[in-house]
Amino acid sequence: MSRFRNAVLTAALLAVASLASAQASKYPGVGRDATPKEVAKWDIDVRPDFKGLPAGSGSVASGQDVWEAKCAHCHGVFGESNEVFSPLIGGTSAEDIKTGRVANLSRTDYPGRTTIMKVATVSTLWDYINRAMPWTNPKTLTPDEVYGVTAFLLNLANVVPENFTLSDKNIAEVQNRMPNRNGMQTQHAMWPGNEFGGAKKPDTDNKICMNDCKPEAKVASFLPDFARNAHGNLAEQNRLVGQQRGADTTKPEPKAGTPVSAVPAATAVAAKAENSEGKAAMALLNKHSCTACHGVDKKIVGPGFNEVAKKYAGKVDYLAGKIKAGGSGVWGPIPMPPQTLPSADAQKIAEWISKGASK
Repeated sequence: MSRFRNAVLTAALLAVASLASAQASKYPGVGRDATPKEVAKWDIDVRPDFKGLPAGSGSVASGQDVWEAKCAHCHGVFGESNEVFSPLIGGTSAEDIKTGRVANLSRTDYPGRTTIMKVATVSTLWDYINRAMPWTNPKTLTPDEVYGVTAFLLNLANVVPENFTLSDKNIAEVQNRMPNRNGMQTQHAMWPGNEFGGAKKPDTDNKICMNDCKPEAKVASFLPDFARNAHGNLAEQNRLVGQQRGADTTKPEPKAGTPVSAVPAATAVAAKAENSEGKAAMALLNKHSCTACHGVDKKIVGPGFNEVAKKYAGKVDYLAGKIKAGGSGVWGPIPMPPQTLPSADAQKIAEWISKGASK
């Protein structure tokens, strides 16, 4: 009897093991399960109830130091800049902190809406700064630096005093002073269920219809040759970040069906030789996020590389030193923070700029 029982138990254990193996290898031969350490690196979100918030603290004063070194060149010294991004601070009052509703949001004549006017939860500020800032090097701030920067912003908005230290222990108390904490609307039924206490009727009530559909329109418009470059090169009027790319309107539109082999071989080789150094430099600029603040032919946050090339032609060592050390005042009030790229990469970029920054 014991043999039979052991056989049954063994068979049951094998069945469970086979089931677990099948579940673990849903896609056999493709990838593997993430390790707990790998999951921990991605599991960094902080919820409004502060679940996920790491331990730490940061004072307003320490946050100001981080802000001036890594944030002010895009957002302004007081978070008020509208030059690169929309202003972060402004438009709130002491009365808003009492009521939890920003009065200026209901004014049609108010000139603009800042981040602190709209955001309802302090966890949103902490979470976004932690995962996305600085813009050119996200996820590099320590938890204490994030606490400090968040405290500095809240102080600029008069939510906390100058001598305040924000931490995981008191952040829930700060939430009770957020200017727009009562301004979030949940009665919109955009989520299913009742977890937000919203209305049960959906925000839209459309019916699927696949009968008597109108034929899809075919767009066949094009720019005539005389208008193609009338407003400058479209390829140079798009930011170098993101997926939007404009057509190079300095060149005629290629005719459909024109093979690449139609380009004379001598011309192609010459162009390749001429652009090889430029392509290598552009690869380094993209790798180290230089193009987030500088265009080649235009200013974004800092000057275009062509403009720098005209001013410092041939000064390789000077340019390499400025790339590493940063600086301010030469091209305007917005400072360039020191860059942490390898010296060899800085030297190659400086050589390219000193020769004219040609693409």
